[in-house]
Amino acid sequence: MPFTGPAEDRLALRELLETYADAVTRYDAQAWGDTWAQDAQWSLPDYPEIGTTQGRAAIVAMWTEAMKHYPGIQFEAWPGSIVVEGDRATMRSYTAEVYDWPDGVHRDRGRYDDTCVKIDGRWYFQARTFRNIHRQIGAKGL
Repeated sequence: MPFTGPAEDRLALRELLETYADAVTRYDAQAWGDTWAQDAQWSLPDYPEIGTTQGRAAIVAMWTEAMKHYPGIQFEAWPGSIVVEGDRATMRSYTAEVYDWPDGVHRDRGRYDDTCVKIDGRWYFQARTFRNIHRQIGAKGL
């Protein structure tokens, strides 16, 4: 079954994911960074020039710099699976994002595979691995 564990934890993990997505769309580095554990890891294997970043401070610094290249981004995410086992959970989620680049409007779809941890009653991303699923580039103004 793709959703197992206590309902209150699964709801909190959905809200963690939604907080992350909202912070991306609002370019809120503080709120976005607060979704990560201090010793987190973010892996982007489809972007070998970035690779894997370790630690919340480094992840937020990398994201803040990268977001300068995504004007007007709209980012959405939703879970496909949440499995809670005590203070650890795994989550699979899907993303849809739209943003302007010089070559047109990009519409990207992706997948995250996550490990989450509950620290002092609050859930955080411990490890996130992102993979591209689909990219569409269209003319601006459509």
